[in-house]
Amino acid sequence: MCSYKMNTVFQYTIIAAACFMGCIFLNGCENDPAKVNHLNKKNIGIEEARSVVLNYTIGGKTKSILKAPLMLNVQTASPYVEFPKTLHADFYNEAGVMESFLNARYGKYKQSESIIFLKDSVVVINTNKGDTLYCNELYWDRNKPGTEFYTDKPVRIRTKTETINGLGMEASQNFKNWHILHSVGSISVPASKFPN
Repeated sequence: MCSYKMNTVFQYTIIAAACFMGCIFLNGCENDPAKVNHLNKKNIGIEEARSVVLNYTIGGKTKSILKAPLMLNVQTASPYVEFPKTLHADFYNEAGVMESFLNARYGKYKQSESIIFLKDSVVVINTNKGDTLYCNELYWDRNKPGTEFYTDKPVRIRTKTETINGLGMEASQNFKNWHILHSVGSISVPASKFPN
């Protein structure tokens, strides 16, 4: 009978110790929901690629080549591709000759809209005529033939004979044809006076 009491007391001691340790363990495993969400947002749904070269072709012919040092493919409810560290694109005609190119410090391709948003020091140059566009925001929409480039922000276009400032612009991808929506003046400058 004495051993039965001893076993019962021993069992209660073990159960009490286990409950005590369980409480400590459960209390120590509490996570801050904000920190957990932050970690999940950081790591889930982002694919990274470096030294990217993307060829866009139609009927087997190269229409443009986009190069970027970093590309992020972000999978969210509205997926997009981001170029956070500059991008460069060359545009080609039917004969495979480069007609124009663009540079920007940032780009974002909205997959649901098939539009690339460019910002920060955007420059587009027609390689034949030498016409050059400078702006801080530009949209590139391949679904708008003849007006693939457009913006409603301030622009500056430099030709061989003048510099034209305006608000808003539409232009073809080869930058042969462009139209400033609201011109705010032009300055005639000899080509020799333009900086290189």
